Amino acid sequence: MSATLTIAKEEWRYWRRSNLALAVVAVFIVILISVSWLTALRMHAESHERAHHQADSDQTFHSQPDRHPHRMVHYGHYVFRAPMPLAVFDPGLDSVTGQTLFLEGHRQNSATFSASGSSADLGGLSWLTPALIYQVFAPLLIIVLGHGAVTRERESRALAPLLAQGLTGRTLLAGKMLALLLFVLLLLVPLVVSALISLGSGESLLAAASLVGVYLVYLSVWAGLALLISSILHKRSSVLATLAACWLALTLVLPAVAVNVSSYTAPLAGKIEMELTMLTEVRDLSDGHDVDDSVYDRVHASLLEEHGVDRVEDLEVNIRGVLAGMAEAKLTETLNVYAERRMEAEMRQADLLGGYGWLTPALAVAVASRTLSGTDLDHYHRFLRQAEEFRFGFVQGLNRAHAEELSYIDDINRSRDEESWMRARVDASNWQVVDEFRYEPAGASVRLASAGSSISMLIAWLAVLSGMLVWTGGRLKP
Repeated sequence: MSATLTIAKEEWRYWRRSNLALAVVAVFIVILISVSWLTALRMHAESHERAHHQADSDQTFHSQPDRHPHRMVHYGHYVFRAPMPLAVFDPGLDSVTGQTLFLEGHRQNSATFSASGSSADLGGLSWLTPALIYQVFAPLLIIVLGHGAVTRERESRALAPLLAQGLTGRTLLAGKMLALLLFVLLLLVPLVVSALISLGSGESLLAAASLVGVYLVYLSVWAGLALLISSILHKRSSVLATLAACWLALTLVLPAVAVNVSSYTAPLAGKIEMELTMLTEVRDLSDGHDVDDSVYDRVHASLLEEHGVDRVEDLEVNIRGVLAGMAEAKLTETLNVYAERRMEAEMRQADLLGGYGWLTPALAVAVASRTLSGTDLDHYHRFLRQAEEFRFGFVQGLNRAHAEELSYIDDINRSRDEESWMRARVDASNWQVVDEFRYEPAGASVRLASAGSSISMLIAWLAVLSGMLVWTGGRLKP
């Protein structure tokens, strides 16, 4: 163990003397701090803005005067998804998925995108995030420091004397690997700081610690790969070229290929095509506006029999409100079928893409990072489902007010004159059916379980590289 520590110390001493290593580390730290600061500012601004708009939307809806309840069904309401605490580190898909939904009766609207101003605020760094820097650029830093770990000893002809003095190849590689792992821990300090900040914003310790652990394993994979290539090849130029090719393939080429293959293998139906199919089926459903529609004959008879009356005018409830509620329930059921079908297709494609993490650790860590941060596709779908449940609840609440608070006679005569129109209104207290919308993300344990497959891929990568290092160390030659 003492020999391993000595080798690690000597490696660090060499790095401190290297101007190139110090320059690379300084540039990395400056970029990481700058991007982290800009990303934190952006996410804080978006969180504040969405909370402000949500409160304003709630206040606007509740402050509406007495109206016909069905007018409020079409007046609608906005809901906003607040960013997750760990989105400060990994915004994930938040920049390309909708964060705002307009909710109204008879429709499921698409979520709208985040403000385009965020890109202008960040200028040329709009596409950079702290997570992306760790996934793509941190491996380059490890390559710069680690590519000469063993070849440097060969080129200086120091390896032969070391081995001749009884130092085993495995001990040498263990010392070099320890030095690289200590450097990896140093690289993770900004991530640890981000994780601690997220705890203050309500994030779970399990999720934050798991995210740090995932990046520890990922960067350790690159440390192992750099050391392995350095121990196999004999020239630093060859090692550097090989590692550069590996970085290019594993972080840029293979993930792009995986995206294209997944899109081709599990294609999604076009939005227009799916909506046309859906509208064809929805067109055959009644929206509840026409109470004389023949599809409601059985409902009429059932209500009259239930209340023991002969005319709809004598019912204790307004049949127009009852039918509006029934029509909304049936329509929502149909819309949900298509929405779930679309989300299932998107998840199949995402799962297929995630499976390519066996080929490249960069893809595995990206999927795990987004999942643990709550900024993945599954959480976007979670927002859509919660918003739809909220929409259906408040629309049906208004339909109940229509049925119970407004008489049928006043309702059908509302267009006769101004006085009739004023009578066909319900008290504004009925608008309290809209509660404050709060997006509820999945718990930390659920996120960790969802990221389990990607984490297993990273651990497998590290285990294979560790085994190859042990095997190479036993056969290390000058």
